[in-house]
Amino acid sequence: MPALDLLLPFAIASVLFAIMPGPALLYTAAQTMAHGKKGGLLAVLGIHVGGLAHVIAAAAGLSAVFKLVPEAYVVVKVLGALYLVWMGIGLIRQKVANTPADMTGVPVARSAKRAFFQSVTVEVLNPKTALFFLAFLPQFVDPAATFPIWLQLLILGFVVNLAFSSADLFTVFVTSAVMRTLRQSQRAQRALRYLGGSILVGLGAHLAISRT
Repeated sequence: MPALDLLLPFAIASVLFAIMPGPALLYTAAQTMAHGKKGGLLAVLGIHVGGLAHVIAAAAGLSAVFKLVPEAYVVVKVLGALYLVWMGIGLIRQKVANTPADMTGVPVARSAKRAFFQSVTVEVLNPKTALFFLAFLPQFVDPAATFPIWLQLLILGFVVNLAFSSADLFTVFVTSAVMRTLRQSQRAQRALRYLGGSILVGLGAHLAISRT
């Protein structure tokens, strides 16, 4: 593995990136608003799985395709943006449901499973994640280390992804705690549903118009 003079800055940078407010934390909060605590937790798992896919792609050199073929980056970015907007509009249009269904009107168990697969799709279709790992991880690789470079990339990527998921988990618990105090009010549920849907639409629009 890399020497301590590389691992220490890597650990600090990973923690800073993880706790920095950004689209991932907003997305996790939106999914928790829509599908409850269980849905939020499975959304975090889905994001983690999607992140691991990007880590593997970076270690295998596949993420470099987005730099070599800009058109591929644009296509994947637009698909991801459209999917987020579609999810957000769907959440806004749903009626407030009574228990044991979530705010989208879907039974809780099926809703949580849906949150997982949606989150995997969203993360895999986010080329910014691929470029982040491609740019960030090689800075902390030591060519003279015993482990081959591809294995160092996998290990470092796994650690970064775990740090991100830890911050996402914190967001789920905080959002869930706030929701518990508002659950008795249909008006509050409706407001949370609109807020969650608006966050997803906003994230999709931001992804679509961003240049990098």
